[in-house]
Amino acid sequence: MTQDTHQPNTTPDEVKPHLPKRLIALMLAYVIAAVAGLMLAQSLAELSAMFSILTLMLVLGIIGRQKAALYLLRTYSLLQLVLYSMMPIIMYDPDNLDAGPTTMDFGLFQSVVPEWLIYSVFIALGMLQVWISFNAKVKTWFKPRVNFNIIAS
Repeated sequence: MTQDTHQPNTTPDEVKPHLPKRLIALMLAYVIAAVAGLMLAQSLAELSAMFSILTLMLVLGIIGRQKAALYLLRTYSLLQLVLYSMMPIIMYDPDNLDAGPTTMDFGLFQSVVPEWLIYSVFIALGMLQVWISFNAKVKTWFKPRVNFNIIAS
């Protein structure tokens, strides 16, 4: 009896990583915020316009699966969380302590919202961004080789 040594390769095909839904949601939020920032900026030389352009470049790097975009995403989300956490200290004004809650105007709907609730929502959103950027499924989306060139494929 002879054995057939020319059998086809039975190893499973390489599984291609797919873009996680949570990363899609985060990128969509970044694009909306960046486009709104560009629309509200008076010129492209303003700092807010430059951050908006940086955010759009971050989204393009994520779509291109660049490892540098992962590092930038993690840094970006950590810096936002630090900024959101420091907002109560930054916004503290001892001369304006008797001002009371903040009035929020949402088109036809107007509401009075306490500042601690606004800060809590920002901090929760920052924590969500950090969780998404450090998630294992998000990490698998990016190419395994370390490459800081965001233009190359």
